[in-house]
Amino acid sequence: MALDANGLRDVVAKHLGARELVAVSNREPYIHSHAGDGIACSAPASGLVTAIESVMRACGGTWVAHGNGDADRAVVDERDRVLVPPDERRYWLKRVWLGKAEEEGYYYGVANGALWPLCHLAHRRPRFDAEQWRAYCQVNRKFADAVLEELGTRPAWVFAQDYHFALLPRMLKEARPDLPVAQFWHIPWPHPEVFQICPWADEILEGLLGNDLLGFHTTHHCQNFLETARRAGATVVDADGDGPVVWWRGRVTRVRPFPISVDAAALAQEATSPGVVATARRLKRELRLEGQQVALGVDRIDYTKGIAERFAAVDRFLERYPSYRKRFVLLQVGPLSRIQIDEYRELNDELYRLMIVINRRHGEDSWVPIRILKANYPRTTVLAFFRLADVCIVGSLHDGMNLVAKEFVSARTDGNAALLLSPFAGAAEELVDAIQANPYDVDAYAEAIRSCLELPSAERRRRAARLRAAVSGHNIYDWAGDIVTAVGQMCARADGEEATGRQMPAA
Repeated sequence: MALDANGLRDVVAKHLGARELVAVSNREPYIHSHAGDGIACSAPASGLVTAIESVMRACGGTWVAHGNGDADRAVVDERDRVLVPPDERRYWLKRVWLGKAEEEGYYYGVANGALWPLCHLAHRRPRFDAEQWRAYCQVNRKFADAVLEELGTRPAWVFAQDYHFALLPRMLKEARPDLPVAQFWHIPWPHPEVFQICPWADEILEGLLGNDLLGFHTTHHCQNFLETARRAGATVVDADGDGPVVWWRGRVTRVRPFPISVDAAALAQEATSPGVVATARRLKRELRLEGQQVALGVDRIDYTKGIAERFAAVDRFLERYPSYRKRFVLLQVGPLSRIQIDEYRELNDELYRLMIVINRRHGEDSWVPIRILKANYPRTTVLAFFRLADVCIVGSLHDGMNLVAKEFVSARTDGNAALLLSPFAGAAEELVDAIQANPYDVDAYAEAIRSCLELPSAERRRRAARLRAAVSGHNIYDWAGDIVTAVGQMCARADGEEATGRQMPAA
């Protein structure tokens, strides 16, 4: 039976007792901004934030993140903290302040100009810059200091998120060897030969091997990391049948797959609420979608999401099946992203050019087949878009998981919609009842769009029911519970080894 928030609290109490949870991420869960004469608080659209927020609401503790709202400093205490959510005050948000040069080098430079393309098979060349690397190291140190300052000597465990903090675990361990540190790497891990082109490969690997537990979405990404460690000289073995461990310079890191999920029950409840239902009706009316079959893409503008390939598939679909003209539309919903990076600005321009060309080719009267809705919509509006869609297209060229697929499945409790899913998204391993198509194969992609639109009602509902069962059977609380259990078992094992005097062999 799937866990809920209360069940997760019980798991935490059982396995970690009085240890306080400290989560670390680049993006903060709440942003404070000046609005007129007051200050408004908003939640950014982010799958990672939504996932970790569910855990923090259930367990409490402290979330350390980059504060970048223009009113963020105005609401924190003398230790740079504020209680959130505003309406419930369940945990502390501790903000770390970054200068412009730090943010440019650490976030736009190394994290998203080097590590992001390095880890994704999307055929974009990583950019490696020594000055940006120094900023990345400096920011990782700044976050480590913030965590250590917040904790003091209190018993705790740290749960770091993603590729922004590859050096953080080792820094924490050097200061507090007793502190259990886990990290979840939300993006793919590349093949070892790809990783080795990184000039800072040794430092990144050593930083990540400061973790007691390192998680990825899939077994394949775990295997890539283990082989990377093996080639660097670490010893990789199966520990007592409990899965692989890496021995490196006298300490051990366990590497495990933990496929992330969503709060399926909460999404289903919210998606059927009167407010969301009314918003869906309003959007359908305002966007003039009556009589249209709607395909929906929900992605920030990123070259890994396969948006250009999706547009090309719509073009081919309408070439082959012109009867769908004036009764089909693709809504591409989502915000601009990382526009400080050249590739992202160029992608935005390319997508608009493609949309214009395709719309001119197939458009008639006031109807056009592709519409880009470039905005950062709140979750309630995204759920409304899910409700009005006949097909949701998740066409990632390479993705660690892609929670949009799971959110859509959870929201469509009526079963009257289809999911078209790329096999290169991590979600494809679990969501086997989705219609899958290779986004690089434009003909197969176009045929998959037709298949989704023409899927018989009984088959559509059967697939939808099985997809919902897959997501609800392993939700975000199960994901967090699995990680907490693994961390707790490690702590117990370490305590036992310390009591018996047993030492881990050095690599």
